Amino acid sequence: MSSLRTHDDTWDIASSVGATAVMVAAARAAETGRADRLINDPYARILVEGAGAGSWDYIADEAFVAQVTESDPEAGKLFEHMGNYQAVRTHFFDAFFAAAVDAGIRQVVILASGLDSRAFRLPWPAGTTVFEIDQPKVLEYKSATLAEHGVQPTAERREVAIDLRQDWPAALTAAGFDASRPTAWLAEGLLMYLPADAQDRLFTQITELSAPESRLAAESMGVHAPDRRERMRERLASIADKAGVEPMDITELTYEDPDRAEVADWLTANGWRAAAVDSQEEMDRLGRFVEITDSDEPSFSTFTTGVKL
Repeated sequence: MSSLRTHDDTWDIASSVGATAVMVAAARAAETGRADRLINDPYARILVEGAGAGSWDYIADEAFVAQVTESDPEAGKLFEHMGNYQAVRTHFFDAFFAAAVDAGIRQVVILASGLDSRAFRLPWPAGTTVFEIDQPKVLEYKSATLAEHGVQPTAERREVAIDLRQDWPAALTAAGFDASRPTAWLAEGLLMYLPADAQDRLFTQITELSAPESRLAAESMGVHAPDRRERMRERLASIADKAGVEPMDITELTYEDPDRAEVADWLTANGWRAAAVDSQEEMDRLGRFVEITDSDEPSFSTFTTGVKL
């Protein structure tokens, strides 16, 4: 368990877990600028630029990436791999939502939504309501920043400003959520920030709120070898030093819990029909996998989807 996390910690957009949302948005902005882009997020750069200076400034900086690659080719490959991963992950969950609305689902819940702009950029059918759950300061920043640029949601968007460790089902219901209607749930970039028991509790709560034919998509990380985590930490710290910014150690924010349940197994045992795909397999399929020399795991993460029976 991380030494920096506590049971009641909180954050804004530029600190702790909130800062990781800015880094992910920076990766989406970089991908959007590619000629062969897998996703299109026209609002990512707006959200990053409004967050102030930080390590995220270098994720989309082609000159800096080129400089790092020249001095450390393996670090350059790591940059490329991380960017490709974020693009493939976003592409996968965009497709999940497209399939859900094609099946007639018009109620969506994005858990720990961060700087996710899907409520603004996806072509939601008429009558769709998107609920976003996250820390109050994170939601306030996103809404205010996009409003300043005249950006409007493409669905009815409702904010649920609450920590997922609190009674979020009650807050979600108070915001108009209807548990009798099928729902499309997303837990992207979330589970690694929860200990195993909190993950189980989250999925139990989702299951209790899910009508038959509801759908769920989640990203989960495996447990990585401690020596590899340390080597990765040192490499990223070296890159941050080259950039002249304070290094951000994401491993200090996450929970490496060997007792964590496999998402597909948990869902299958609790009334869902589940399927899982390794992130490497999905990256291969889309032509975006980059072999990293310092890697001893078959896949960085797993993308799981489920349908409530």
